[in-house]
Amino acid sequence: MSDVQRIGILAHPLRPQSFPVAQQIAESLKGRGVRATVATEWTEAGVQALLGAVDLVVAIGGDGAMLRAARACAMFNVPVLGINMGQLGFLTEVRSPDRWAEYEERLLAREFWVERRMMVTASVVRGGEVQTSAEALNDVVVSAEVVGRMIQLETYIDGHWTTTYNADALVIATATGSTAYALACGGPILPPQLKNILVVPAAPHLSMDRPMVLSEGASVEVLASSANRTGITVNADGVSVAELLPGDTVRVQASQHVSQFVRMRDQNYFYRSLLDRFEPRVRRAGEDESGL
Repeated sequence: MSDVQRIGILAHPLRPQSFPVAQQIAESLKGRGVRATVATEWTEAGVQALLGAVDLVVAIGGDGAMLRAARACAMFNVPVLGINMGQLGFLTEVRSPDRWAEYEERLLAREFWVERRMMVTASVVRGGEVQTSAEALNDVVVSAEVVGRMIQLETYIDGHWTTTYNADALVIATATGSTAYALACGGPILPPQLKNILVVPAAPHLSMDRPMVLSEGASVEVLASSANRTGITVNADGVSVAELLPGDTVRVQASQHVSQFVRMRDQNYFYRSLLDRFEPRVRRAGEDESGL
């Protein structure tokens, strides 16, 4: 990665309190000779114009904002530095805007590394033709339109029938998504550098109830069975992709794009960060909440 001379700052469009933070960061960067541009509306055209002219993006918000920024930036091979103004902030690097000054110093001194995370592409196939597709960093979820309605999903791995799930939903996740919905459904935790695909049913009934970790490069196809009596929908990272008709297939496989996050913690930060959320601990003397 070349020197960081052009930085885009994405404020959260639904969090007006992030707007002045973005402006303050931009002014600070400009004072250091960096070209900084602020965006407060995430229109597709506006974000694409911004990403085509920056070396790095600072995204302000919670994990939802990080997912959105990471997906957009992946198309342009631009890394993201996240500042938490949400609740969990698991994907962010800077815990609070109040700490920006110290991170800015390290950023401009290039005291960071770039973490690369696999993404997946979900395609809806009807009559042998792709109707629509979407990228996801966390997961693709095939579920009933009505909460609590069980659906039947014929599932194929690498083109071979594997099982038919009777469940509320089927979660197809990346290693990043293993700590999200998949974890809530009883799935395992995968470190973010893995390129495996995780398949986890939600509330399975009299069918396969164990999560499966697929080998790198595997593909998953989910067929909407004609036996279903309720509508089925597909979501990628919580965003609606399509409603399935009987006979439609959802194909999920590794994306050609990779999300990139700017990290300033040690490369084994993931485990400590995760366990701190599961098991809050008394910190060692002199250690702050980031572990620095």
